[in-house]
Amino acid sequence: MRNLLNFLARYNSLIIFLFLEGIAFYLISTRNNYQNSRLVNSVRGVTSGIEKKINNTKSYLSLRKVNETLAEENVALKNRIAKFTKTESSLFFSVNDSIYKQQYFHTSAEVIKNSVNKQRNFFTINKGESQGIKVDMAVISSNSVAGVIVGCSKNFSVAMSLLNPDFKLSARIKSNGYFGSLSWDGKDYRYAILSEIPQHVIVTVGDTIETTGYSAIFPEGEIIGTVSDYEIYGGDFYKIKILLATDLKKLHFVDVVGNMKKTEETELEKLYK
Repeated sequence: MRNLLNFLARYNSLIIFLFLEGIAFYLISTRNNYQNSRLVNSVRGVTSGIEKKINNTKSYLSLRKVNETLAEENVALKNRIAKFTKTESSLFFSVNDSIYKQQYFHTSAEVIKNSVNKQRNFFTINKGESQGIKVDMAVISSNSVAGVIVGCSKNFSVAMSLLNPDFKLSARIKSNGYFGSLSWDGKDYRYAILSEIPQHVIVTVGDTIETTGYSAIFPEGEIIGTVSDYEIYGGDFYKIKILLATDLKKLHFVDVVGNMKKTEETELEKLYK
């Protein structure tokens, strides 16, 4: 009680001033139509601004859920396209074969750990064996190559990043169909190297580089990047520098792609090796 009295005694002039100002403000705003309308408009403006900021904040906080929904819808669409688009002659198929038109299936996942500055880089996704993920499945980000699954637990998987010297991929120049081997040289995370392209082939800066589909892991025609530069290497072949389409520093949502006919293909190929 004493503290309250001391406070009132110390700030009595300010309290009286604020009280009288409040009364004056009330009288001005209620007895004068012009002042009243200005006050109402000002309050509405402030309220509208606050509501707009609140709505923007809510929208921002919901972006994660929106991205997850979009990723799931994108995967569902890819699976429907794969199901209804023939990738081979369907003149002969069993009437009980419900997937004769579909070779690849897609599932979305979120990258929860990633590295780009090591000599051998990997990233981790939040899905594993329980969600149907298996070793040697392709990982794609925004329709371009990101990596390949190398290990799985029940609910998580580790993928070898394209930024890993052990990652090898069959790639071709889209404009002319010539293919070679693509790998990372361990230098710049934005670039990879395409080799084994013969010197007589016409190569142009800006040419699109895509997957061949020869590996039984990546579907044919997935974008890898574009030709940034090239030079003659070893006398007979080019060393082509590829600007990667995927910014591997920004991996977030990815598609994991499984080849439903991979086992059949690899088992057959083993017989002739």
